[in-house]
Amino acid sequence: MNKLREYYQSKQTHRPLVLTALVIAMFMGAIEGTIVATAMPNIVSDLGGFSLYSWVFSSFLLMQAVTTIIYGKLADLYGRKPIFVIGVVIFLIGSILCGLAPTMTMLIVFRIIQGIGAGAIHPIVSTMVGDMYTIEERAKIQGYLASVWGISSVIGPLLGGFIVQFADWSWIFWMNIPLGIIGLIGVLLFFHEEVTKEKKSIDYIGAGLFFITISSLVIVLVQGGSAWDWNSLQIISLISTFIVGTGLFIWQETRAKVPMMPLYLWKNKLITVANLATLTSGMIILGLSSFLPTYVQGVMGYSPIIAGFTLSTLSLGWPIAATLAGHLVLKIGFRRTAILGGLALLLGGTLFLNLDPGKGPIYAGFSSFVVGIGMGLTSTTFIVAIQNSVDWKMRGAATSLNMFMRIIGSTVGAAVLGGILNQRTNQLLTSQGADLSIGNTDVLLDETSRSQLPQDVLELLQGTLSTAFHSVFIGVFIIALISFIFTLLFPKNK
Repeated sequence: MNKLREYYQSKQTHRPLVLTALVIAMFMGAIEGTIVATAMPNIVSDLGGFSLYSWVFSSFLLMQAVTTIIYGKLADLYGRKPIFVIGVVIFLIGSILCGLAPTMTMLIVFRIIQGIGAGAIHPIVSTMVGDMYTIEERAKIQGYLASVWGISSVIGPLLGGFIVQFADWSWIFWMNIPLGIIGLIGVLLFFHEEVTKEKKSIDYIGAGLFFITISSLVIVLVQGGSAWDWNSLQIISLISTFIVGTGLFIWQETRAKVPMMPLYLWKNKLITVANLATLTSGMIILGLSSFLPTYVQGVMGYSPIIAGFTLSTLSLGWPIAATLAGHLVLKIGFRRTAILGGLALLLGGTLFLNLDPGKGPIYAGFSSFVVGIGMGLTSTTFIVAIQNSVDWKMRGAATSLNMFMRIIGSTVGAAVLGGILNQRTNQLLTSQGADLSIGNTDVLLDETSRSQLPQDVLELLQGTLSTAFHSVFIGVFIIALISFIFTLLFPKNK
């Protein structure tokens, strides 16, 4: 304790303690995505609102995407510590409120608050590590941070399954509180920095235009064909807003002193292809994370723990392939390694295309593992190739842009596939003349309610949901095919 007091009083950063705090904070932010996915069936059975399912993910990721770049610029202006603290505090407030949510609508509102805070965690942690360690040390430390994502992705689905099996689903949010407090204490006491008072401009107009534009697109994709007709005034207005907003955003980014998204990076073919493939692969990863547990529970009829297993295999294949990719790029090059990753994604998409309830959770888990292999090979190859293709002054912007594209891909993926699920379910129930709606599928996610259903109603609902999910898996296959095509376009780069 005396040594720790001396470090604090000397205003020197105690790197091991700060790194421990940052790793815990990173784990808290990383586990939130997968642990919520496994618990969603229980949340829906408790709160209802199946038609709002995808909004629980889209709202969180949308706010995280918009605020990530803004937080990075604020950290340059006001320092890393205050922005990190603000982000974690907002995240914890959102976590507490999520656990207390009385309805699905309120849960979505509280997830927005959570997403606003989450936008600070990943970029600021990476920046603080860059500040504390030398160039020679960063590769090793960044490896630790990367392993946090892999570990949290494996633990998340299983932990979520155990929590909803043996406790209330609120604890998947409340477990963040002790983790966040530890992270805050470590940074507040043992991270010290000298902030240069240099006035820098922040592209608030660009951030605002981007938020309006992407929000309009996401709402169209989620609500179109289910809550609103495609030719309705709401959809037409939102599409018009998206088109006009995109034009204004591009115009703003060309004139801003410090643009939110540096458009000149898109002139680099390698960066463009890698970012587009990252966008589509991000759609795959969240599409499966959002809907596979529900399929295993609602259609196959297995427990939350089994559902978590089918998703955790994806997270197991990812770090294995990411490690392998580091060796492959040195032996066969970036392009060939990326193509191997694209092939794995396409194979995984094909396996899901042929998934049916009779194949069981083992088949679903293996399919997820193959997709994880593809994600590990492509994501590592893309980020290393991008950083290798630009000089030091552009490396931070290029890296953050790739991370940004993955978040946007995840947001759009959840919205697109969620919209397909909602629309197809409504179509099937209407065409069969059943006096049922999409809201009646909520009972399939609660074992007690499901057992009380008449056999004919149970078979009708499960058959409807199975067919609707097949449409989702068709979408996953098409996105995987597009990702593979992008890897074929990846340029050769030494």
